[in-house]
Amino acid sequence: MYVLSSPANETAEKPIVVPGVDIAYLKRAVSTIAIPRHYRAEYQNNIFVRNWIQNEFESFGMHVTTQGEYDNIIASYGDENNEFLVLIGAHYDSVPESPGADDNASAVAGLLGLAKSFELIKNARIGFVAFNREEDGLLGSAEYVRHLSEHQKEKIKCAHILEMIGYAKDNPGTQAIPAGLPIKIDNIGNFIGIIANKRSNSLLNEIISTASTRTPSLPVKCLKVFMGVEKLFPHLLRSDHAPFWNSNIPSLMWTDTSEFRNPNYHKRTDTPESLNYRFMYSVVSLLRHTVLQQLGENG
Repeated sequence: MYVLSSPANETAEKPIVVPGVDIAYLKRAVSTIAIPRHYRAEYQNNIFVRNWIQNEFESFGMHVTTQGEYDNIIASYGDENNEFLVLIGAHYDSVPESPGADDNASAVAGLLGLAKSFELIKNARIGFVAFNREEDGLLGSAEYVRHLSEHQKEKIKCAHILEMIGYAKDNPGTQAIPAGLPIKIDNIGNFIGIIANKRSNSLLNEIISTASTRTPSLPVKCLKVFMGVEKLFPHLLRSDHAPFWNSNIPSLMWTDTSEFRNPNYHKRTDTPESLNYRFMYSVVSLLRHTVLQQLGENG
């Protein structure tokens, strides 16, 4: 394993802007989604959130479908052939009794914000997917990948999976790492972590370079995992990127590191007011620039 870091430049004057989206939109999205919405324990809430997300995508002028037994939501600015070069995904369910503001309303808000920001471009090569039932063993994302044809899999240059992107603190002692993981990182929980494996490691250097110029106030730490070592560390396979890795589709997980930073993980205290929306906004901006570069377009 190898960690690449892009240190924050607190004196950077370059403003971070996501076209068509502001912090207020992210707050509104999180506060709407952040209700207990487990697929079985709070089924009506799960349906409410599913419908709201679908309506948001449609309000951007996107083509939207639900897919599979678990109601994954697929949206794009093209038709329904779903042959995407870049995919952005996040799960919309929560564990029972938790509002799940960070886990994973923050990521769905980021997903929607990105989709909204691409409204001016309407690039049909980008797909947006809100997965259901991540909290029940990645059932939604596994179902999505299982239904991809070999041609669709081969077309995907990168699947960016967002897993908790809203919690950040600048205080020492706010960041831990999984026991036994052979890496060293700072103990300040103010960075976005991006995790790759053998099929996606090559994408990380460009992201570090992009972060240093486009979002210089956002610290980024990228973890390169080699030779299938992720199978020895279950913490690295706990989100919706895992089915993509298992199918040899290049995929990155973007995360604030969940319980290794956020003390509200899977609790009733995972509420909207606990989040850092400026941090979220910077993450969305960096991902937007990354996607545009992967598509060969200017940001």
